[in-house]
Amino acid sequence: MRPQFEHIVVPAGQSWALLWREVPTLPFAWHYHPEFELTLTVNARGQRFIADRIDDFDDGDLVLLGPELPHSWSAVEKLDPAQPMLAVVVWFRSEWVEGLARQFPEYAAVVELAAAACRGLVFGRETAVAVRPLLMSLHDKTPAQRLPLLLDVLLQLAADTGVETLTAMAPPPTADRQRERLGRVLEHLHAQFASPIEVETLAEMAAMSVGAFHRFFKRHTQTTVTAYLTRLRIGYACQQLIQTDKAICVIADAAGYANLAHFNRQFRAAKGETPRDFRRRYRSSRASSS
Repeated sequence: MRPQFEHIVVPAGQSWALLWREVPTLPFAWHYHPEFELTLTVNARGQRFIADRIDDFDDGDLVLLGPELPHSWSAVEKLDPAQPMLAVVVWFRSEWVEGLARQFPEYAAVVELAAAACRGLVFGRETAVAVRPLLMSLHDKTPAQRLPLLLDVLLQLAADTGVETLTAMAPPPTADRQRERLGRVLEHLHAQFASPIEVETLAEMAAMSVGAFHRFFKRHTQTTVTAYLTRLRIGYACQQLIQTDKAICVIADAAGYANLAHFNRQFRAAKGETPRDFRRRYRSSRASSS
């Protein structure tokens, strides 16, 4: 199976990105991206897929992956059935590591860690236990407070003598020109998903004809522009349904749906339930686990 390209957005005013992902299961989603990824998996047991290697993982699994390395986690078993599975994910770019070492020679070990991560690294149990409280605390901190915690984590990981390399070879880099083209298009989609999107505009950004652009986009993302845009809009709607008390019609409009009935149809097709049922189910599960 060909891995799907995933576009990672680093928030404005920040130098790296954090994802706090609470889910009922961890579905298989084979993908890659040009960022480094540090993942701590909590309350889950299943299989970890890194390039050509498959391993079992358990609660507290801690892995650092380099750019372009195809990967996925898949789990349906919770250690505590009353709590959600949790993936604490940190993404940072090669330039961030290089800039860190240029400004602060004390972090040279992090550069060596990043070089080794190009083949994937799983850390020893003792180190994973030691840095777990730091990673778990990131969610409730401000961006400025998170940075020293992450640097502390990376230094501890760099000193781990029980680290294991996961793959024999690093993946070949994606051509810079193709990455730049796709990056321009995806940045626009992520920033403007709630507005009308013309494929002609995207093709112009990629300096391609419309037909060539459709093939290019499908080859690198394994989906169509329309499906990708729908995923962004529904993802935003899910976030709003969970985190706010806004009316569903307001959320639909903010997600780019002028027609509420159309929004409800697309939401049900993507999530298997209505927006109202999605919000009710999520809140019910959160209340029962607290």
